[in-house]
Amino acid sequence: MAGIYIHIPFCRQKCFYCDFYKTLDTSLTGNFFSILKVEAVQRKNYLFNEPIDTIYFGGGTPSVLNKYELLQIMAFLHKEFSVLPDAEITFEANPDDLNYSYLKNLYYAGINRLSIGIQSFQNEHLKIMNRRHNVNQAIVSVENAVKAGFENISVDLIYGLPNLTARQWQSNLNQVFNLPVQHLSAYHLTYHRGTTFYDRLKKGTLKELVEKESIKQFKLLIEIASDLGFEQYEISNFAKNKMYSKHNMSYWQGNKYLGLGPSAHSFNGVSRQWNVANLEGYLNAIENNSTYFEEEILTENEKYNEYILTRIRTKWGVSINFIEKEFGTEKVTHFIKNIEKYEKSEFVIRQNRIFTLSPDGLFISDEIMANLMII
Repeated sequence: MAGIYIHIPFCRQKCFYCDFYKTLDTSLTGNFFSILKVEAVQRKNYLFNEPIDTIYFGGGTPSVLNKYELLQIMAFLHKEFSVLPDAEITFEANPDDLNYSYLKNLYYAGINRLSIGIQSFQNEHLKIMNRRHNVNQAIVSVENAVKAGFENISVDLIYGLPNLTARQWQSNLNQVFNLPVQHLSAYHLTYHRGTTFYDRLKKGTLKELVEKESIKQFKLLIEIASDLGFEQYEISNFAKNKMYSKHNMSYWQGNKYLGLGPSAHSFNGVSRQWNVANLEGYLNAIENNSTYFEEEILTENEKYNEYILTRIRTKWGVSINFIEKEFGTEKVTHFIKNIEKYEKSEFVIRQNRIFTLSPDGLFISDEIMANLMII
């Protein structure tokens, strides 16, 4: 099984925290969709003809697409790839785009999973982040989605925001879990170089939340989610009734995926590729039959590191049996040597030959991953 990721690079407004590639110039949408098809045809063999069980529309803001553009893309994908009848097809969207009519169009086009970028249920924080929607639009977008027929709805929240109090964060969590959603992705704010937040942080006009408050918010997230039946199956992801994100799981389980569009990444077990993060450069290169991506052939050490990086984050953990089978006894020795101190400190739990992060280990996951990898 394999997945397809489609990067829609257009946004109507730039959020101050976001470092994903995007452009406000929507005049190139027509040319973009034409070139996207060319790329898909050129690179379809990258997945070795494996059937497609997940498709993910990310961005940018995929909900800038109109129904005709979406129907066109969906028809093309089904024509060029072996998309399974029960494939998970996820569509990222902004709440203010999700009126009932638009949602019905998404549903009829074959989208069966929504990922709604709510980020906060506090209007003051939505303004700080330069989000386009307000709290009421966020709530209504989920209600409209249910009315339109969607039964697999995920929302995004951000914690660790400047001046976000524990009470406000708890209010955000209470609100999201009161909505008919099956999945939550909750991320700590990161100040990425090149974003407005990063620049303001460096200038001193924005103050980072102290670490102990961020930790308190993360603990509150885990506690409330667990109490309400949402399983933490990855550091930042929580699902009810095992409604996991199949597409994201394919990344964590090392499955193949093809990324289409500017800045999109691809992986097929042998190599990793990433497209140029510039729309005009992407369009011009494909039009002129020039190279529009970089590629690296993965070494055995890099494949091992990839496995550690993706699996330790999940509830399925790292398997000694898998390391031994895929990478040999030398890698097993390295892993055991470096995981031992975390096991003794109870940051890692060992069950038979599988290692997972303990609740306390979640807070130092980056350190653990770094020490387990081979430089």
